[in-house]
Amino acid sequence: MNALLRRLSPGGFAWLVVHELRLAMRNARRRARSTWIGLILLALFVAIGIMLALGLRHVPIQGGPTIYTGALAASILLMSFMATQALLRSQHTLYESGDLDLLLSAPLEPRTILRAKLCGIAGSIVISFALLVLPIAIPVAVLGHPGLFGIPALLAALSLTSACLGLAITIGVVALAGPRAARTLGQIIGALLGGAVFLISQLMSNGGQGRRSAAMSLFNWLGAHRIGTGGIGALPGRAALGDPLAAALLLGGAVLLFAGTSYLFGRSFLSGYQKARMRLSRQHAATGQIASHFRAGLFAAMFAKEWRLLARDPALAFQIVLRLIYLAPIALAAFGHGRGPPLLPVLAFASVLIAGQLVGSFAWLAVSGEDAPDLLTAAPIARRQVERAKLASAMAMAAPFGLILPIAIALTTPLGALATLVMTAAGGATAGLIEIKWQKPAPRKTFQRRRSGSIVAGLLTLVATAAFGGLAALAVYAIG
Repeated sequence: MNALLRRLSPGGFAWLVVHELRLAMRNARRRARSTWIGLILLALFVAIGIMLALGLRHVPIQGGPTIYTGALAASILLMSFMATQALLRSQHTLYESGDLDLLLSAPLEPRTILRAKLCGIAGSIVISFALLVLPIAIPVAVLGHPGLFGIPALLAALSLTSACLGLAITIGVVALAGPRAARTLGQIIGALLGGAVFLISQLMSNGGQGRRSAAMSLFNWLGAHRIGTGGIGALPGRAALGDPLAAALLLGGAVLLFAGTSYLFGRSFLSGYQKARMRLSRQHAATGQIASHFRAGLFAAMFAKEWRLLARDPALAFQIVLRLIYLAPIALAAFGHGRGPPLLPVLAFASVLIAGQLVGSFAWLAVSGEDAPDLLTAAPIARRQVERAKLASAMAMAAPFGLILPIAIALTTPLGALATLVMTAAGGATAGLIEIKWQKPAPRKTFQRRRSGSIVAGLLTLVATAAFGGLAALAVYAIG
């Protein structure tokens, strides 16, 4: 990347695009725990691709309704995750990236900067998903199925479209919700967008035919409605199999959409960036009701303070929505048909596991978000009192989610629901205590790097919640 940058004209469009890709790869390396693990996984994917290519070498891969429908379903799933990544990258550009001030003050066209940013977002998406798809697809294409060389063109078209969608959503959220709420709302939309296909597919499969995976549910629905067997719906499948006309139509349409987005949203993007850099705190006129902010007693004051800090933190909303997304299918199974004895112990185990993860997350936020740890250390109070208040606030925020599955179990066996509730509370309290004992206060910017703290605490939390979950499952199974 550095050698390529030196060969390009500084400040030009190509130079800016390469610079964005270099920053994206640098951030990916920082987030990776080990480069060797990534290389091992890449080698494993290539090995799987070679084995698959050898097995399919003499098997014809031809287009048809089934292949086209499957390609469309896979494209929709990829678009869901790609759009989420593009939305988060767009938010990173608006709120966290520190290079836009310098770029906008340079003698460069703002529209050129926006196009380069969009290309960087699309390029990072291509790199992320190409590392997962191409090591398997390319060996198959090389060893007997050259038509599959159309898959890179399909990935490029999907990434360009996702980059435009992510930027449009980000700008729309900033315009509608304002700069303060836009960051939190954007994270929530990103979580919903990433799990939208998963949730919808689980809703579609929540019938009498048994539960299926998201991809299979989407495939069956598309096939039942004959979407993807021909026309525009068949373009992803035709492009993936090497049809040059389909690939040109998809890629050309994505490029036109990309150009239109950069043209239409250029001024809105700059306006949103300027708003995002403003002071985001609310300003209210003094009401004189200062006494309402104070509580009688140490525990009440600490509890109110921790609750207020946890409730207003943007990263917290993102984590809550993610857990709600993956809790929803379990709740659908719990409140739907087939609540027989084999399912109830599984629900009890899941209740404890979910509550433990939630309380652990909230406790981690309470510890890491402590603004005055030195003041609390020097204060004439017992540390146990502070920890008790932090744990109570974390459990209070997790309580609404921890009650969902015990209520579902109570529809069949009230005693089993009571046992599940007791174990859920015990598992959550244990997980919270582990986090409070092992974690240390840290700057708020570390909230976005969840689990950057103690690995031992994470393992102990998992073991403790699994143990209490197992006891809950056994109790519910014994009660029947």
